[in-house]
Amino acid sequence: MATINNHYLKLKAGYLFPEIGRRVAAFAEAHPEAPIIKLGIGDVTEPLPEACRQAMTQAIAEMGDRNTFKGYGPEQGYGWLREKIAAQDFQARGCAIDASEIFISDGSKCDCGNILDILGDDNSIAVTDPVYPVYVDTHVMAGHTGASNDAGEYAGLTYLPINASNNFTATIPTQKIDLIYLCFPK
Repeated sequence: MATINNHYLKLKAGYLFPEIGRRVAAFAEAHPEAPIIKLGIGDVTEPLPEACRQAMTQAIAEMGDRNTFKGYGPEQGYGWLREKIAAQDFQARGCAIDASEIFISDGSKCDCGNILDILGDDNSIAVTDPVYPVYVDTHVMAGHTGASNDAGEYAGLTYLPINASNNFTATIPTQKIDLIYLCFPK
């Protein structure tokens, strides 16, 4: 008989982003005159640029033609895309990053969970506070933490506060840390 991973039971009741959405909706309903600028997940303010729309339209047309159909991409991502990212996002800013060092993925949530298959269970972990929730949740689900306290902090994680009083810059831990998730606006 299949059993459930008991570590899932340590997760807090709700995922942060839907909760933010509920609170914004409740506020907007209670204060219809208030101008709201949404900066949460999926909240965009501008339509896709023409160049992006044209590229997507062309890519869809290619996928509908047997001669230009590509199927699954290469394991590390298309070389042309990795080259562009290396050149325009890194080398143009003085960073010596080669295309071979770039991996194209389907998103951070999958990657955060998958990287734990590579890392050992005995690593010490630090996270900024606040942090992207999946950085913590993946470690909780993998059994790398204890229970959470009343503040929602999990035993076994080191929390690095970032706020106005420290200029939104995490202090480097004094104890040995094997893995630090950095998530801050600087």
